[in-house]
Amino acid sequence: MDNHRRHFIKSASLLVLSFPAAVLTAQRSNSRALVGGGCDGCEGIYDGLPKQMHWQTSIAAATEPGEPLEISGVIFKSDGKTPAPDVLLYVYHTDAKGDYSPAPGTTGNARRHGHLRGWMKTNVRGEYKFTTTKPAPYPNGLIPAHIHPVVKEPDKNEYYLDAYHFDGDPLLTAAERARSENRGGSGIIRLSRAAGTWIGRRDLVLGLNIPNYR
Repeated sequence: MDNHRRHFIKSASLLVLSFPAAVLTAQRSNSRALVGGGCDGCEGIYDGLPKQMHWQTSIAAATEPGEPLEISGVIFKSDGKTPAPDVLLYVYHTDAKGDYSPAPGTTGNARRHGHLRGWMKTNVRGEYKFTTTKPAPYPNGLIPAHIHPVVKEPDKNEYYLDAYHFDGDPLLTAAERARSENRGGSGIIRLSRAAGTWIGRRDLVLGLNIPNYR
């Protein structure tokens, strides 16, 4: 778990979202009552939220430095079998230098999360897919490369899942693997390469190892 996940807050915004979102209603609540517990930065899912979302999105521009990456999967309901439609998935990650380099003119979490961020809403089959560039580890060389995911179910507050990590990353040590909370299922994915693009798959299970899930 990196610094984006280490600092739990005592209170957080409980936001009720209707898809597509036009108006968001926020109320304060003790973090222990929130699905997933407190989360520093999860509210960034609403910064720049598109009015319309699709089950797939392209995050990185064609001119973005780095190696192309494509990740897809299915989001399942808590039974691990039934596809979950209309779930909002928000992801963000570092650039090819390991920085959360912000887009010009951004503030708050939109700036903190960098310009490589995107949103999807699962289709009737629970599917999602995003293309981007492969993130680099932080410049300090201590944290393996990863992608942060946050989900928002129609009837629940937003909460984070285990970050996407890449099997074979030399920084993904046994100690790092042991620190995984397995929220939503294992985030460690194996990449293959096709036509110059890294391709990976990760299915997610809503509520799996998520505190206060109800």
